[in-house]
Amino acid sequence: MKNLLSLLAGCMIVGAVNAQADSCRQQYIKTPTGYLMVLRQGENVFSAIEQLAILEKIPAANFMGMGFAGTATFGFYDAKKKAFDPGEFKDVEMGSVTGSIAWSNDKPSLHIHGVATDREFKAYGGHLLAMTVGTGSMEITVIVHNQKLERKVEQPLNANVLQLPPCEKK
Repeated sequence: MKNLLSLLAGCMIVGAVNAQADSCRQQYIKTPTGYLMVLRQGENVFSAIEQLAILEKIPAANFMGMGFAGTATFGFYDAKKKAFDPGEFKDVEMGSVTGSIAWSNDKPSLHIHGVATDREFKAYGGHLLAMTVGTGSMEITVIVHNQKLERKVEQPLNANVLQLPPCEKK
């Protein structure tokens, strides 16, 4: 009981608290359409969304977000090489992050795009390969779908493509 009271008292302290030291801070909450995530400096955005999908058993979803990225690695798909050519940007403002959650081999499969701006307000965008939160936070709204969707690699491009259910026969 004493430990529980100490924990509750610790959670009620008002003031600036380092995010890593605040064990009472929630990373996400449930909403009528899905979830709202607030990620903090240093957090891996891809890992956080994957963990949400696993913990909440999300069958499929789309999401959108914004915030500051410490690092954002974009990739341009080279169809001849069948691979992404990466480009990393540091300390950029993510004006838009959009993506989807599906499943592949019983693991979450994310497809994320974004637009980032630098200090000179130059914009860069495209397919995101990795991203961490920079100074401040990143807010992500997740809209959950009721049907589980899968991604499968399709040829000849070797691209991981979202699979919709087969057509219903009439």
